[in-house]
Amino acid sequence: MQDELIRIPRTEYPQRWEKVQAVMRDQKLDIILAYSDDRATYGNAYARYYTDLQTHFEPVLVMFVTDREPVILTGPETDGYAKERAVVREVKVLAELAAEDEDYPFSEVESLKEIIRQYAGGEPKRIGLSARVHMGAELYEALLRAYPYAELVDTDQFLAPLRGIKSPGEIAVLCRAYEIANAGMHAAIAAVRPGITEREIAAEAEYVMRKKGCEGYGIDPIVSSGPNAVHVLARTTTRMIEENDIVVITLAPRYEGYHGACGRTILVGNPGEKAEEAVKAMIRAQNLCAENLVPGNVGSSVEELGRKVMKEAGYEKNFMYSGLHSVGVIEFEPPIFGPSSSTVIEKDMVISVDIPLFEADISGMRMEDGYLITETGARKLTDSPQWIKK
Repeated sequence: MQDELIRIPRTEYPQRWEKVQAVMRDQKLDIILAYSDDRATYGNAYARYYTDLQTHFEPVLVMFVTDREPVILTGPETDGYAKERAVVREVKVLAELAAEDEDYPFSEVESLKEIIRQYAGGEPKRIGLSARVHMGAELYEALLRAYPYAELVDTDQFLAPLRGIKSPGEIAVLCRAYEIANAGMHAAIAAVRPGITEREIAAEAEYVMRKKGCEGYGIDPIVSSGPNAVHVLARTTTRMIEENDIVVITLAPRYEGYHGACGRTILVGNPGEKAEEAVKAMIRAQNLCAENLVPGNVGSSVEELGRKVMKEAGYEKNFMYSGLHSVGVIEFEPPIFGPSSSTVIEKDMVISVDIPLFEADISGMRMEDGYLITETGARKLTDSPQWIKK
């Protein structure tokens, strides 16, 4: 029996648009163009968050103006699906996103300048761009040609923080995403044994997660073992698990646009006392951070507690990235609570505590759990055991 479908209420989207329009007024922006594509890690964020549209194959621009709901600009093959699926009513086929070597004789294809003229009421002088770093060169150059004298303003710094505090609808969707991550992790752990390949373990996790409603992944499932687990980013391979191996599993399933994230280190047989002590240090670091996920605490100060534990264990330089981050329409999204951050933890944030140990003289390791911040502390959303020895 399928689980009940939990989705973001459609009544929530206009509230999100209003916040963007407030940014536009504050920054004196005529329009904002928020870019999305189908890259798993970052691609879907803006289109999904503001229009509930999953981008695939063709990129999408969500165009915000100050006095009306946003407009979707996309390619001709996304047009019909976007009109059916998206929360916004207006979808335009953008010439700059149509494939050059294909014909679409029955689509109304318009240029960026034509569409902006229709909705912005003139030549924009200040144009906000979100996710510009992911925008293709041709699209960006087309914008420069259309508006050579306009000022382009990076708006990620204004829009990304708006996603930090989660609504009740978002919390419900995120909790389901974590239920899916939990089921996948349990299946993966159960599959670990000498003689099975990394990809077979990943397949067991993916099968369970897909059955429970996973639509895709913030990052591809990572199952790495032995020498494959040394680096922060690993790829799941056909390597076979051996006796006395270390297996690192990272899962980040996406459900209705939102992610759950869980990471575990599994000791197979007897990989040695040093490996066991390293895992125990990670568990101490993880739990100490979790105990201090309290509204009002500065996130970087909480993260520093975990760093201190790993430093005392001899792995200071192997804690290679920010260990606390928000989770939402991006698996690793702002606010990021690294050493340079001054952001304060607030109620209704969903935070991942990710303790890394990589590029060391032992196998790489990860311990990652998710937490919902409540008035008094944190409710753990992941449920796999932290100490796993098989």
